[in-house]
Amino acid sequence: MSAIDGHRIVPLASPENEAECDALAEGLLAGGIRIVEIALRNDFGLAALARLAQRDGLTVGAGTVLDADQARAALDAGAAFFVSPGLSAGVARVAAEAGIDLVPGVMTPTDIMAARDLGLRRLKLFPAKQAGGLALLDAYAAVFRDVTFMPSGGVTEANLAEHLAHPAVFAASGSWMASAAMLGRGADAIAAAAESARRAARLA
Repeated sequence: MSAIDGHRIVPLASPENEAECDALAEGLLAGGIRIVEIALRNDFGLAALARLAQRDGLTVGAGTVLDADQARAALDAGAAFFVSPGLSAGVARVAAEAGIDLVPGVMTPTDIMAARDLGLRRLKLFPAKQAGGLALLDAYAAVFRDVTFMPSGGVTEANLAEHLAHPAVFAASGSWMASAAMLGRGADAIAAAAESARRAARLA
């Protein structure tokens, strides 16, 4: 069983200090969400990943993984899965050697075919809204019947249920539950947002 199996909502976060990490973990767990993608977009990214990976009951992955060196550093920090904005053969190789999931970003049929050639079947449609959203997923589902997607970019609480109801969608990624503003408001606010997302997705 892979680290991402069974998780339908994958919050995306970029905490900038230990206090934000702790609020994030406590809030998500209290709100019933047990997975998080930590974007490696700031200088604290790897430290945040390492701190959160120590939390019991929380599956922590590295996001915005751009190359093999970054993937290896994320693995050393405790990442249970990788998410990337695009497809990197180097990142795919590190993930395969470590036996963990990689969910690479794709936008075009060529991207999807390249990912399939690497044995990847769960892909991130990114940026989903700009790429065509649910209409594009309809088209891809008819052609790539062995592939499922995690839309990212433009997914909100308002359209979360619609995305998750699509047969080609295995999960949805979103940052609204763990944005910089939410991290600043603390664990209770994050818990409320997580609970609200689960209700919107009809998972609560």
